[in-house]
Amino acid sequence: MKKMNLNLFISCIILSLFGLLMVYSSSSIWAEYKFNDPFKYVKNQGLFLIVGIIAMYMISKIDYRKYYRYSNKIFATCFTLIVLVLIVGTERNGSKSWFGIGSFGIQPSEFMKLSMIIFTSKYLYNNRKDINNIKKGVIPILLLTIVIFGLIMLQPDFGTGVILVMGVIGLLFVGGVDLKFFFKIGFVGIIGIIGLIAIAPYRLKRILSFLNPWSDPLGSGFQIIQSLYAIGPGGLFGYGLGGSRQKHFYLPEPQTDFIFSIISEEFGFMGVLIVSGLFCFIIYNAIKIALNCNDLFGKYLAFGIIFMLSFQAILNLCVVIGLIPVTGVTLPFLSYGGSSLLITLIEMGIILNISRHQN
Repeated sequence: MKKMNLNLFISCIILSLFGLLMVYSSSSIWAEYKFNDPFKYVKNQGLFLIVGIIAMYMISKIDYRKYYRYSNKIFATCFTLIVLVLIVGTERNGSKSWFGIGSFGIQPSEFMKLSMIIFTSKYLYNNRKDINNIKKGVIPILLLTIVIFGLIMLQPDFGTGVILVMGVIGLLFVGGVDLKFFFKIGFVGIIGIIGLIAIAPYRLKRILSFLNPWSDPLGSGFQIIQSLYAIGPGGLFGYGLGGSRQKHFYLPEPQTDFIFSIISEEFGFMGVLIVSGLFCFIIYNAIKIALNCNDLFGKYLAFGIIFMLSFQAILNLCVVIGLIPVTGVTLPFLSYGGSSLLITLIEMGIILNISRHQN
């Protein structure tokens, strides 16, 4: 077995440590006001970061082919958890998506995303001869994906559900499904999204505020306006670490979905460039590992993980700069959220192990 890809390992740690620094910078004012402890959020995130780095290193030593053997059990466990969270979960910000443990929270839908990638990778490997038979090879996995998406929407958590679906679609594309099929499913998806918007008024408000946030600057358009106010003045080098103005009760909970706005405000264009460069470096290395993998299951697994991670990052950045409506999706490695950080580092551990098995 080869040594793991150190460049990828170190890049993940650097980006995660910078994320921890930004969680403190963006949350300290709010944490001191709400909890009388400016380190409240950074202590929680720091604990998950330590566990995540240890998990990433340990998982990089576990043969990824074991996930093929245990994929059904992993999937069944995660499926049970996302059902249980609807019954006994803790509600936060209108979503019943967490199991509360003291001041901590575990979000099972984050683990469901990874288990779905593992399960789909095994499915594609086992059914590679039937992959162009839509009824026999594609419909079964799509129906299962729709069921999982429906359970996540009951929480409700539209952003996580969309990321999971796109991860599966990406894997089907890599698996060699006919391109015409994606146009058909895209049309069905658009109709489905319109239906979801129609049955939930708050989603319609998000769409309207996206189209013209200044039509309701103190209501549905408030968050995106404050995000743009943070990004705009950053200039080339920003206000410096801790110098953000928008984190002073203007941008709501900036340590979560909109942490990139604070990065832009405090470090300017150069900070955005460095963070984006690190993301691109991680994605490039992961894609290279996937392409060089001789085992088809490992190739699917690596592509599925990096496609899902990339889509999540792009989705978050598009929200922050106002290109799409607010979805409630975290920025991998950087945003506050223990489950998101932990599962991201676990995913990178799997890719690091795949890199160990290459010629």
